[in-house]
Amino acid sequence: MLKRNRDGKNQMNIKESNHATEKQASNSTEVPSSSARLGALCCMIGATSWGFSGTCGEALFSSYPIDAAWVTALRMLGAGTILLLAAAAKGKLPVRALIQDKKAMAQMVLFSFLGLVLSQYAYLNAIKWTNSGTATVLQNLSIIFVAVFVCAAERTLPTKRTFFCICLAFFGVWLIATGGRLDGMELTAKGLFGAAAYFLLSKNPVKQWGSIPATGMGMFIGGVFLSGAVRIWEVPAGLDGHAAFYLGVLVILGSAVAYTLFLKGVSLTGPVRASVLACLEPLTAACLSAVWLNSVFTPAELIGFVCILATVLIMK
Repeated sequence: MLKRNRDGKNQMNIKESNHATEKQASNSTEVPSSSARLGALCCMIGATSWGFSGTCGEALFSSYPIDAAWVTALRMLGAGTILLLAAAAKGKLPVRALIQDKKAMAQMVLFSFLGLVLSQYAYLNAIKWTNSGTATVLQNLSIIFVAVFVCAAERTLPTKRTFFCICLAFFGVWLIATGGRLDGMELTAKGLFGAAAYFLLSKNPVKQWGSIPATGMGMFIGGVFLSGAVRIWEVPAGLDGHAAFYLGVLVILGSAVAYTLFLKGVSLTGPVRASVLACLEPLTAACLSAVWLNSVFTPAELIGFVCILATVLIMK
């Protein structure tokens, strides 16, 4: 009888010990609620800032005869400078190491031109010829290009989920581009390729140098090149205070501030929740474009938006 009681007590102690260990392990892996809320707030502000800056870009192009390449050069040069200064203030600006490492420099140049320059220019051009809501939604399709590239590089067939997402995404693009008609496909894949290249080519630079220094250097390099190509010192005629405000939002809020806040949010709340909150960007851009700039979306376009956003959520 005494032995039985001892065995029972031992079993109870083991269970309590296991329960305490599991609870301690779960607590150590969970993000504190206050940090998670702060991270979610940073992601929400960052995503809505991107959406608001896209709508400001639409207002700029609809009110002033300004070239998208000139705006891209200004945006990249300004945002790159701000991010580099932020990295330098934290002591995380490895300029000398980058210059001495030829392989890293080559990767940075590829990331700058094929990733950042192409995606930024194509995105602003899409805003100019359509609207900020459509351009922002289509930009999210880059995840499909990444999935296709990975399957091709690894010589594997896409999973059923990936194949379904590809079909759903292209159906959404067809609805947005044609309004549901069988003719009139007007959109280009340059911006989608550029955004996908950004994700693929950013892997090594970001891993080696960090997100803010790598993006800052990439933007600065591309901005310097574009500035010379478009003669950024020749300011377009007719720009006033409103134009300066729109440009300021594109450069400061929509690039440097939004990017920094969103990265901070990812570190606090985790990539899964952050990727879902990132969908606030196209939602903000579309709503502001409709309410502020009176953009009209057809039922076919709205269904296309839903298809693409559903694709992004499923893939992530």
